[in-house]
Amino acid sequence: MSEETRQEKTPQEATTPAPETGPENAGEAASPEGAQPAQGQALPTPEEIREAIRAHVRDPELMLNVVDLGLIYDIQVTENRTAEITMTLTSPGCPAGPMIITDVQRTVHRLFPQLDEVNIHLVWTPFWNPDMMSEEAKEELGIF
Repeated sequence: MSEETRQEKTPQEATTPAPETGPENAGEAASPEGAQPAQGQALPTPEEIREAIRAHVRDPELMLNVVDLGLIYDIQVTENRTAEITMTLTSPGCPAGPMIITDVQRTVHRLFPQLDEVNIHLVWTPFWNPDMMSEEAKEELGIF
């Protein structure tokens, strides 16, 4: 497998090319209207991508997944085989931010090799707050 590289578009957008090969257990899903999946594989749905991120990407400081923390705002899959993921961090100065963003990109590429690109759009509006966490995450952190 070739080494993945991270290309910065702007300080708030990052894109990585899809790896040339993927794992045997890559997920398959119904294709969005008009989409042309690579190599006969259906494109993943936004919900499948969200569940993959939930299962595999954790905030290294809080040890909770980034979906339940409320960091993933939106996921879209385009007919051009691109995943557009809008997310935030707990703060603009989050020291784990670059690692979390890279983990999201690599996880989606690894589990869904039929995607050509995974674009991360880092936003600060709305600004993250604890109310955005799932009930399970709040309980785990002792927030009631």
